[in-house]
Parts: sequence; C-alpha cells; structure tokens
Amino acid sequence: MTNTRKLAALCGAVGLALTAISGTAAADGYEVAAPAAPADEGRKFTYSFNLGVVSDYVFRGISQSDNDPTIQGGIDLGYGIFYAGWWASGVNFDAASNDARVEMDWYAGIKPTWRDATFDFGVIYYTYPGEGYRIGVDGPDINYVELKAGVSGQLFKNFATGLIVYWSPEYYGETGSVWTIEGAAGYTFHQIGPFVPSITGVVGYETGGSDYSAFNGYNNYWYWNAGLALAVDKLTFDFRYWGTNASNSTSDTLTCINDYCGDRFVFSAKVALP
Repeated sequence: MTNTRKLAALCGAVGLALTAISGTAAADGYEVAAPAAPADEGRKFTYSFNLGVVSDYVFRGISQSDNDPTIQGGIDLGYGIFYAGWWASGVNFDAASNDARVEMDWYAGIKPTWRDATFDFGVIYYTYPGEGYRIGVDGPDINYVELKAGVSGQLFKNFATGLIVYWSPEYYGETGSVWTIEGAAGYTFHQIGPFVPSITGVVGYETGGSDYSAFNGYNNYWYWNAGLALAVDKLTFDFRYWGTNASNSTSDTLTCINDYCGDRFVFSAKVALP
C-alpha cells in the first residue's frame, strides 16, 4: 500500500497547494504519485525533480515505514496536458514479514482544463521491488494498479478545492476491487517574511469487498489529514496531523498492527528543482 504523496506542490500558488492534497500520498497533504500542476496551454516540455525526508511515510492514513523516518524522491515530466513520472520511498513491512524495503510508483495521465476547472485522468502502478514473505508460504502479490479521475479549481481567490476517485481492479495484497474517494481543500496566504504559508486538508474513504475485509479486518474506513506548509524558494516544510477510524487490533488485522493506523503528527521537508 502506498498512496499520494508530495510536498513540492505545496509552495507558491493555491493551484500547487491543491495539487499536493488532491492528487498525491502525497499526497492526500501529500500523496505518492501525485503529478505536479499541469503545464500551461502551450505545448512545452517540462520536468522537475524532488527529494525529501519524512518522519513517517503515511499513505491514506496508514504508516508504510513502520512509524519510522524515510527518504523519498521522484521525477515529473510534462508536455501540454500530458504528464508522466516516477516516485520512490523507503518502506518497512516487517510486521507483516515482508521483505519489501522500497516502493516505486510509475504514473501517467492527462490534465485538461475547462473554464476554471482542472481535470485529472491517470493511471498509477505501485511496485515493491524485492518484496517477498519470510513465513514459509507464498504471500499475495502487493504490486497493484489504480485508475484515477479528479477535478479541482478555485472557489475564490487563494482557496481551492478538489475531488478525486481512485479504483483498483486488484488492490494491494490481491484484495480485489477497491474504491477510494478523496475530498481536499487548501488556502494559500500572502508571503510572510521568506515563507509562503498554506493550510491544507483531506478527507478520504476507502472500501472493498470480502477479500479486502479478510486481509484488513474491516471492509471500509475513513482517513483524514490537516496541516501547515511553509514554502521558501525551492524548499517546503510540512507539519501534518493524520488520523483514521481503522481498527488497531493486532488480533484482527495485519494492516494496523504496530499502531500503523493510529493518529500521528508527521513532519516533512522537500526540495523541488528546477
């Protein structure tokens, strides 16, 4: 499991702040595989690199790094309304006896605009190189694909909202069809000294069938985050609170052992170039 997932978009204008919370593990605040804001209407080739550190890699409210810090980074490419990219993060699933130590996400899509709305239609492939189980039996495949469709825009100056829907035909752990819906909002303030502050928040809902319930110990759950980002030039600092209503019972679910689903504050620092 991953999910969003990005901080670079939290600097500057509101459009960037919203992209960070509506796309992306990031990223949901930030979400993995959330591409940067779309290129302008001209057919220009764009690219960017990002590198950061987080106190805990949280995807859709659930820790992916065993509650520990990790390093993340990625590359985004764009041409007109088209985008593609690659993003990676350290992971740690020791509690589930899985050897995966890296998550690599590959994504592509289009971001057309209509009037004041920006749409996002894309595909994300979540991969975990080296994944394997140490419990003497073959475990389920944890690589999976998601399709997404979303829309975002400014309701008024400096305030933007968005809605995005994800669907996977065979989700993490071979748990069947899973739907995820996220709503997001963000407000960007005027510059204060060297910083451009913004506040952002996400509410998400994920649901699956019987295989999903058997794997997780629940068939649906809510997650949310809210945070403050301080952007200065190419660097962004993010302070974020995450929460879920998922079970933390070690007897019921592998997903939530070791308090992976518990409420937490996460600090992130990320640089994006150029």
